[in-house]
Amino acid sequence: MPHVVVQGRKVYYESHGEGSLPPLVLVMGTGGSCKGWLPLQVPDLSRTRRTILFDHRGVGGSEDPGGAFTTAMLADDLVDLLDALDVPKADVLGIFMGGMVGQEVALRHPDRLERLVLVGTFARPDAKRRVLLELWRDLARGGAGIDVMVRERLLWTLQDDTLEQTDLIDAMVRFFTRDGAPVDEDVFVRQCDACLSHDTADRLREIPHPTLVLCGRHDRLTPPGMHRFLADEIPDARLVTIDYGAHLVMAESAVRFNEIVDSFLSEGR
Repeated sequence: MPHVVVQGRKVYYESHGEGSLPPLVLVMGTGGSCKGWLPLQVPDLSRTRRTILFDHRGVGGSEDPGGAFTTAMLADDLVDLLDALDVPKADVLGIFMGGMVGQEVALRHPDRLERLVLVGTFARPDAKRRVLLELWRDLARGGAGIDVMVRERLLWTLQDDTLEQTDLIDAMVRFFTRDGAPVDEDVFVRQCDACLSHDTADRLREIPHPTLVLCGRHDRLTPPGMHRFLADEIPDARLVTIDYGAHLVMAESAVRFNEIVDSFLSEGR
């Protein structure tokens, strides 16, 4: 398994493809490992650029230093990984918590970022997002089974048409529970806390990088209004809404999603 040592602990990463374009780092959200990018995003996005995946602290193959963390600390982790891989600058694409990490990379380490893609994320949790994240945190603390947690999250991340495909949903639950969760309950709780404390709303105008904000029209977890706020506040941002898809739009409309991302990252280069 490929690892680098960052701040005295092992970080799992994968590197796919090569090319003349700047490397792209894909940043996963809560509860998932970097391997979630492999089936649908990596084959397309790695054709013309080096594409780097990694597991957050305590996830999958990455060691857990323990203790609470913030999205700013996870942003520092990402930059430390770039240092370890001798990557001076990269494009960053993040989903949900990964998008929060991307915002903090742009703000804390602007010289390490070329372009930013934010998917299914927010600048600050509103009341409903706070209640939901607290519920997920409490379910994990209470020892809810992994199958319960997966189904609960699928309710918020897939659109209704997809949920109607019961065979598909059952297959997804089996897939996510087959080898056990890539994140244990304690790490998931800390991830929820990191999302709850995330707040870049008053700093977004300081982000100088070209930014693509991508939204599934039927996203209930991070509704379109949250994406519009990001696009309005970041000076050099554009918003693209994909009609077919919810929070997991990168899976429900993978071909269209990849085309939009590739076009944005390749533009003018």
